[in-house]
Amino acid sequence: MRTRLLPLLIVLMASVLLALGFPLAVSVAAAEQQRVVIDRIDDTARFAALAQFITERTSGYDERRRTLQTELETYDSVYGIRAGVFYRDDSAMAKAPASWRLPVEGEGRAAFNEALLGRRSHDPPQVWPWQDGRVVVASPVVRDGDVIAVVVIDSPTGQMRADTLRGWLLIAAGEAIAMLVAVGAAIRLTGWVLLPVKTLDAAAHDIASGRMRSRVVASGGPPELRRLARSFNEMADNVEDVLEQQRAFVADASHQLRNPLAALLLRIDLLALELPEDNEEIASVRTEGRRLGQVLDDLLDLALAEHAESDLRLTDIGALTAERAASWRPVAEEKGVRLRAGGLPAVTAWADPIALSSALDAIIDNALKFTPAGEEVSVTVASGSRYVTVVVADGGPGLTDQELERVGDRFWRSPQHQNIQGSGLGLSISRTLLAAGGASLSYARKEPYGLSVTVSVPRHDPKG
Repeated sequence: MRTRLLPLLIVLMASVLLALGFPLAVSVAAAEQQRVVIDRIDDTARFAALAQFITERTSGYDERRRTLQTELETYDSVYGIRAGVFYRDDSAMAKAPASWRLPVEGEGRAAFNEALLGRRSHDPPQVWPWQDGRVVVASPVVRDGDVIAVVVIDSPTGQMRADTLRGWLLIAAGEAIAMLVAVGAAIRLTGWVLLPVKTLDAAAHDIASGRMRSRVVASGGPPELRRLARSFNEMADNVEDVLEQQRAFVADASHQLRNPLAALLLRIDLLALELPEDNEEIASVRTEGRRLGQVLDDLLDLALAEHAESDLRLTDIGALTAERAASWRPVAEEKGVRLRAGGLPAVTAWADPIALSSALDAIIDNALKFTPAGEEVSVTVASGSRYVTVVVADGGPGLTDQELERVGDRFWRSPQHQNIQGSGLGLSISRTLLAAGGASLSYARKEPYGLSVTVSVPRHDPKG
């Protein structure tokens, strides 16, 4: 969620900064050009004042004309700005540099024509830093109410564009600093907002993995999420209480039923003394009674497995698997089944040795139970980057795809295996024992026939 929320906040803040930065940059450029234009207008007013009292055109220079020419030449040499005073017929009263001519078109001509009408020329078009433009300002020289000449100043814009660009760089630097601050604030904000969500997700994952005592510590974040964390803890407490009541009921019921069942079987044995030894009904009743006793024992084991805490430790999975396979080898030989153990002889993973041993016993027993004489049951240990796997593959008839989806459910047995002794709880107990330690069970078809059961044990401490 953080990877989705953080880019969204960053994009929104970047959009806000850009929306503020672009108008500010335009304003800086306009202000810089306006400063230059006002400065040039002041200069044109000063030159117009000098030119206002120059007599009519003469072949030579009078004192006022020489003063005006000197001012224009000084202005050009100091500032590098072309300036001149032109009569209505475009002839020059005075100008600098001497080679400069009034343009016949363009901004200079437009400003000159506008000043001839008796008003100062309009502000020139905006010149941007990437443009090599010029600023032309013109003011009329008025005598006795008539425009006798026009002062034209044609300025280069290099310095103005450099100043504008410098202002833009300052704006960009400010935007970059503001963006860094905004990103830092967004990271802190998302961390503050999502902290309860992160802890809530971790607690939910722990509960889904079987660690029912995991809870959320609502220490930060918005009030709504803290309230959600408290509600989650209350829900987890209620769920744990319900599950505890179910476990207690199953354990108590299976324990309490064992005594009446034992008494019932004893009475059946006494009744059998009065009947012929080969009575089929008595044998059937005894078989069903023993089966019911096995179901009660498995129910008690399942209740204890769901309630027990796992004792995780670094365990040699290869050695433990070889030990369990060796203990079942006499049973396999008695049935005529080959039990072969292979794979890695020594590899470690995090597991509860007692729970893993019980689960392997149930899985190997189940494999031997459904494997006919002459076939083979293989137990193979392998290692991956995250898990150590123990694969138990039998040589039985296997299961269909629909049956594979249900294998491991409580009390479920394949219709084709109903005549084989069992309660349908063995794999359920194994799965419960393994899940408490972070391990898992998976099932697959073995080609050309048979069932493959894989135990995956984590190589790293799941509680670390």
